[in-house]
Amino acid sequence: MAKAENLSVFEKLQELNPEAEIWWDSSPLIYEAWAKELISSIKDEDKKEKIKKTLFRFYNSDNPEKSFFRGVTTNPPLSLDVLKYHTDYWRGFVQRVHRISPNKKAGEIFWQMYKEIIRKGAELFIPVFESSNYKHGYISAQLDPRDRENFDFMLEQAEELASLSPNIMIKVPGTKEGYELIKVLTSRGIPTNNTLSFMIPQFAACAKAVKEGVEIAKKNAVDLTTWRSVITFMSSRFTTLGSLEKEAKQKGIELSEEDMRWVELAIMKKAYLILKEGNYPSKMLLCSMRISPTINGEKHCWHLEKLAGAGIVFTCPPKFIAPLLLEGDHIQFSNQIDEPAPDDVLQKLLNIEYFARGYDEKGYEPEEFNFHPALLNTAKQFSQAANQMINFVKETVPQLQV
Repeated sequence: MAKAENLSVFEKLQELNPEAEIWWDSSPLIYEAWAKELISSIKDEDKKEKIKKTLFRFYNSDNPEKSFFRGVTTNPPLSLDVLKYHTDYWRGFVQRVHRISPNKKAGEIFWQMYKEIIRKGAELFIPVFESSNYKHGYISAQLDPRDRENFDFMLEQAEELASLSPNIMIKVPGTKEGYELIKVLTSRGIPTNNTLSFMIPQFAACAKAVKEGVEIAKKNAVDLTTWRSVITFMSSRFTTLGSLEKEAKQKGIELSEEDMRWVELAIMKKAYLILKEGNYPSKMLLCSMRISPTINGEKHCWHLEKLAGAGIVFTCPPKFIAPLLLEGDHIQFSNQIDEPAPDDVLQKLLNIEYFARGYDEKGYEPEEFNFHPALLNTAKQFSQAANQMINFVKETVPQLQV
């Protein structure tokens, strides 16, 4: 580890609680190319050298087990980025698959390519996985979002993905069928990451499914050595892809930038407390973070600052990491995870049904999860990325059938 004065904002955050984890929110296959791009964009030589060393600490390709990143999250859009960074390689992959199996359709080749992207990414983090005695080094592989309500299809996909590498964590959607699947996968000792999840009722359903799955696994003497569970809160997607602002406007409630962040922070703090007090075996994971709010002309990152001290996973995409490395040295941390949302802010937010239901552990029944607007809008975006990957296959071999 570097000297204290040279630590990045992420390393300072992790120092506050050793159980806090910083993950890379993209495919490991693009890390080195992205890092080179970022370094080459920096004009100040001193800053360039500092950030170069930081990025090497984040992921050390020579000695991966010494990397600061403790895990990886991916999804279809992030896998699509791999094709953009390494287009020629993956066009060649598609052509080879078609040459060997000329009867395969575009959708089948897409799935084979998708699995290979996951497998190669997982391979890069195996040293982290093994050196940590299977505590860290997992890579999340998301099930096809277009099949999010089909239990049988998702189970088949999950088994295929899990077979690729022991450090693969299956990313399962927060649908009613998804929580049924999480229970089954857990009972078989397969690691899971609950995605397309935005609110307390979903987190509670996931925690319950995981706990029940663990009990079944132990009863059946299933080896849980390489198992773990995380529950993702897609924070800013909850505020921006649902009806929060529309409902607030209808009620004459003005939401400031700070209020929007407190919506997300209040939910995350409550979720963290539920898992902690209930002694659930899952760990909360925060994604879709924002560098916000701006106060007195200074940019803050409340998603990090207000949750500092929490033993959670912060998964960080390139577009979030870069500006904080370049301009985040002023951000300081103190233990704030146990500090609740301001009472006046919380009371204002509870007057908005969208927030109130998402904040209430019993605010939604499992049958309603599938139709939550944030879930539907996010699933649509992820499905579009999957379709773009299929288009990549079709463009590479135009004569393929879908």
